[in-house]
Amino acid sequence: MAEPPLHIEIFSGARGVQLGQQTINVIAGNQYFFNGGGDLVARLNPIPDASHTRDRKTSPPDSACFPGTREGVITEITTWANAVDSEPGTEDREIGTTVSALVVYTPTPHIYWLHGFAGCGKSAVSLKIADIFEESGRLLASYFFFRNAGDRSTMRRFAVTLANQLASALPATMPFIETALRADPGLLNSCVSLTRQLERLVYRPFQAVMAGDILEEALTKGPFIIVIDGLDECEDRQGVEEFIDQMLDFFETHPDIPLRIFIASRVEQHIRERLETDGVRLADLNRHSPHKDIEKFLQVSFQKVAKRDRVIRTYVQARGAWPTRSDMNKLISHINGSFVLASSMFKYIVQPATAEDPLSPMERLPLTLNMNGLDGLYTRTLALSQHIPHFRNVISTIALLKQPLPIVDIADLLGIEAFEVVRVLLNLQAIIHVPGTDDEADVTLCHTSLRDFLTTENRSGSFFVPRSYHLHLSYYCLSSTIERPSALAYDYGRDHLEAHWQSFADSEASDFINEIEQFKAHQPLLVNRLAYHAFLCSMLFCTLLTKSRPLNDNLYLITECTKQLALAAECHDHRIQVWLEKGLHYGFLSHVSHTLRFTEHTYEAQQHDLRRASAAIYAKFPEILERYPTSSGMEIEIDHLSSWWSGIDIFNVLKWIVTRARFSFEFEEVSPADSDVTCDADSASSSPDYNLLYTQYVSSAYVVCKRR
Repeated sequence: MAEPPLHIEIFSGARGVQLGQQTINVIAGNQYFFNGGGDLVARLNPIPDASHTRDRKTSPPDSACFPGTREGVITEITTWANAVDSEPGTEDREIGTTVSALVVYTPTPHIYWLHGFAGCGKSAVSLKIADIFEESGRLLASYFFFRNAGDRSTMRRFAVTLANQLASALPATMPFIETALRADPGLLNSCVSLTRQLERLVYRPFQAVMAGDILEEALTKGPFIIVIDGLDECEDRQGVEEFIDQMLDFFETHPDIPLRIFIASRVEQHIRERLETDGVRLADLNRHSPHKDIEKFLQVSFQKVAKRDRVIRTYVQARGAWPTRSDMNKLISHINGSFVLASSMFKYIVQPATAEDPLSPMERLPLTLNMNGLDGLYTRTLALSQHIPHFRNVISTIALLKQPLPIVDIADLLGIEAFEVVRVLLNLQAIIHVPGTDDEADVTLCHTSLRDFLTTENRSGSFFVPRSYHLHLSYYCLSSTIERPSALAYDYGRDHLEAHWQSFADSEASDFINEIEQFKAHQPLLVNRLAYHAFLCSMLFCTLLTKSRPLNDNLYLITECTKQLALAAECHDHRIQVWLEKGLHYGFLSHVSHTLRFTEHTYEAQQHDLRRASAAIYAKFPEILERYPTSSGMEIEIDHLSSWWSGIDIFNVLKWIVTRARFSFEFEEVSPADSDVTCDADSASSSPDYNLLYTQYVSSAYVVCKRR
């Protein structure tokens, strides 16, 4: 029976009604009004370069399927995505003592997990799948994670980015997303759980519009799809687990909803243990032999370069086809199914000759056959630039940056010239994307496996980038904010100082004190002393209050922190006032409770250095010392204008800690049996003896920080 035509009356009998840019959605007979998408995008603040439409040169991964390749796996994935229910099959079941063939209807899993080793082409397949379903109008969203790419390596803006793409793909969801934001104004706060954000901004709005024409379209064309690539690249493991658990629960609760989620990642334990379940279709990309695809890629690529490279063209005219059939077979066998290795080796072979590497493509090809896979290629390529000044700093910085930077920003951060960065990178274009301009596009790795190589010592050898280099990066971050407040790297330094220091301080592999001392020993004499002393003072202070470390570490921290405070205060630098009053952008500590124990020698050193700092500050800015914190004797209260620890805050807290330290004794109980003194039975006592171990000063610090 046909449904009666839909009849809607809007503002019946109303006069003088004015509507701006309004959109009216009618879903299942209900009317929903919203003001258009511009305001919604601004409120959601999605990541602009996380989808398949991003500029892959500046926002990796830069992977795409070569024309005519990966057709088998792509067909398999599209077949899954297009299916509503799989065809019935048979399954042998034992019933009693009789084996019977039962007709089994297996619902199509809502989730497809494509996994494989690094460099086998997962991201290229993800891009192709996103393109296919965007063209058919069924792509809801795509998200490409990438390690050390700012928020793209976390779950922080994952939900809002999906919600923004959902609203664009299905405009009917906009009013429901708007309603969720109005009903819960704090929904976009970073402290709100990922589960709640995904439920309110993605799952519920999609469910709400699955009625009427939209549902009919989904049933006719096929389910909608979300593509998520590089889930293993997300550094927030807990967030990944939370996302997977919620996704599985959602589809278990709504088995008929026309939605598919495609995920591509490496096999990481925290992902595998959740996705190896009945509700997920598992596929190993390595199962689809890539040798024919790699052969096609290499043949076409070598043919193209031969047309524009005069050296290759002349060689072919004189010697015949190049590479030869034998060379090609050896190269394909050596590549062993790795698309990233195929691409990187091709770039290495045909890159222009330089003074450091004058070899021709014909001379380079045999060398690649002796390389130990990607590691061999990375080692040989990096060796071309290792003699160039600033090589280690430039490569280590690119490997550990929290988000990519242009050439000029890298130079500003390191305090060197842009041309010096370019000199290092020119020979590395087979493995690092070097933009054509110095000040716009970012320098990025061709593949994330290069970062894995550089940060794994038994693979990279002399090119190893230790986690302790984060100590140097945190110093460069601070220097850019104190020395060069108008520099291009200022924003990066302000935003990522804490993250780099935490990466260093939290590293279990590093000898904290030894690393600090090595850092101090390698600082050149011409280094800006204010930035150097302020950096050490501030970072050691925050570590002292926030990290639980052994007694010897705490003794070092408080001694070195107070010493660096005095040295910073004594610097003849007009920028000292900036640090004393504004300080560093470091995580806000609302309450800190800590008991510090230090020797008499340490105690006296603290008093001496605090007197030095007080005298230096008073000589320059006497009014600053008049701003005393509130103290009840048991705790100290710091009034903050922001989340920054200023130099004067550090001075006041250290002074308070040292002032309230109390002298005490530490004894060791010794039983009479262990005593060296002999005594007869009549004089023996059951009372234990005590040996004095050491004397110490104890200060229990309870710091309360409040924002004004």
